[in-house]
Amino acid sequence: MKYFLIIFLLINTSIFSQSELKHDVYFNTDEYDVPLTEENRLLLFISTLDTITIDKISIYGFCDDRGTNDYNLELSQNRADAIKMMFADYGIDQNLITNVNGKGEILLKVLKEDEVNKVRGLNRKVEIIVKPKKLATKEQKIEETVVDKTSNKDKKITPEDIANGNIKTGDKIRLDKIYFKTNYSYVTSDSKKTLEKLAKILVAKKNVYFTIQGHVCCTQNSRDAVDKRTQKRNLSVARAKYIYDYLARKGVDKKRMKYVGLRRKFPLGGDPKYDRRVEILITYIADKK
Repeated sequence: MKYFLIIFLLINTSIFSQSELKHDVYFNTDEYDVPLTEENRLLLFISTLDTITIDKISIYGFCDDRGTNDYNLELSQNRADAIKMMFADYGIDQNLITNVNGKGEILLKVLKEDEVNKVRGLNRKVEIIVKPKKLATKEQKIEETVVDKTSNKDKKITPEDIANGNIKTGDKIRLDKIYFKTNYSYVTSDSKKTLEKLAKILVAKKNVYFTIQGHVCCTQNSRDAVDKRTQKRNLSVARAKYIYDYLARKGVDKKRMKYVGLRRKFPLGGDPKYDRRVEILITYIADKK
């Protein structure tokens, strides 16, 4: 077992935590499904969190003033839960989310009648508050921390680990040997055997819930690529859906699966074919009955 030392040097000046980061997600009347435009805005917000160390995340749901109190409380909670699920789909550690609360309606406060609909639209929302961790202060002492290089964080998780039950919520499986044709959402012919093997494992493991994450290569500024078949700039989504549809045809329950496109947000480097890929994020493992 190999170890290495990380030495934290004495910091000469105090560094305080960053300001809280906030983002609002808006919903259609009486709905808690996230509109596509709002999902894209949320993904951009989540991408900004890569550069900070998160202390906690709070999610609060709201409604406009129409509907009964009980109805609005339930709807606002459903909206908050929907955003929490999306954070899980995009790989955010669920342990960081400390509050997921439906707050009910926001009372209407307007001066002009023609502003009523606009204000109500702004009240149908979920507020997200991300609090960064405090960084070190000048009083911090020099420490030596021993890090186990064979820890699960650095361990390569494989489909065989799913079969053997050697997985936990938050693990991500990179589907090696499943490659996509350049500019298209379908896999190459030499990927079919690996995909068939994966399907058999996931059909058998009925207690494993997961999100399929699609990726692309070779675009600028983390953009998605264009699907040559449809001419839409959503190739990472199309690739994830291709795997989703394949697994569904092979018998994997759709209730256990979700799919998202992560554009070119997480390039691996090296041969571009390795970025034309999908990964599986384990989102939940149910107790076996």
